[in-house]
Amino acid sequence: MSATVNIFPFLLHTTAAAVMVYGYLNLPDMVANVPMHNMKGGHFQFLTIQGLCVACITMVLSIGCDLFPFSKLLRAAKRAFLMSALPLAVVISVIYWTLLLCMPHMILMGPPNSEREPSSSTTLPEPERLPLQLDLALHAAPAIALIVDFYSFEDKYTKFVSRYGSLILASALGTWYACWVEYCASYNGMFPYPFLTNSPFNVRVAIYAGASLFAAVSFMVINALHP
Repeated sequence: MSATVNIFPFLLHTTAAAVMVYGYLNLPDMVANVPMHNMKGGHFQFLTIQGLCVACITMVLSIGCDLFPFSKLLRAAKRAFLMSALPLAVVISVIYWTLLLCMPHMILMGPPNSEREPSSSTTLPEPERLPLQLDLALHAAPAIALIVDFYSFEDKYTKFVSRYGSLILASALGTWYACWVEYCASYNGMFPYPFLTNSPFNVRVAIYAGASLFAAVSFMVINALHP
């Protein structure tokens, strides 16, 4: 272990990891009046939760790098996870907050088979709307922490890795989630997000492809803006 630990990155990484763990441990047991343990995939149907886990692993690896700064293996593992976690967190945050503010009925789940009219997030019945602190822990903290970490404590990726690596990773992760969420929905009879439930298969494919492309482009832009 290093004789001294750089306090600023260590505080960022430990605080971010703690906030993410708090978010995960306080997930509601029921969503849309359905117990999550009765649904195929449970909370892991949600892209948010998968992204949260990848981001948390990245923070834990970052803590390892803070404590053992000369470990090339930890550094390589952290950089690999960061390349997946960062664009995923950005996509989750942008889509979630945009829909929550503009079209909350497209992102907040209601009771199964219920007819719902679009309404403001302040009038949606519980338990659909998460408490603000939990909402921020799940849908804002990962993206903020990863962006601050990347710009403050990490070197930018090469143009080759940024361009082709991001496309390959985004395609792989997008394909994985598309297959997984379609599989879960085939058992549950609904998707974890209303904008998927309300869309036919061809539109869902376009959504998966568009989100994957957005993730790749986001990473390219974020990397290009790195000083």
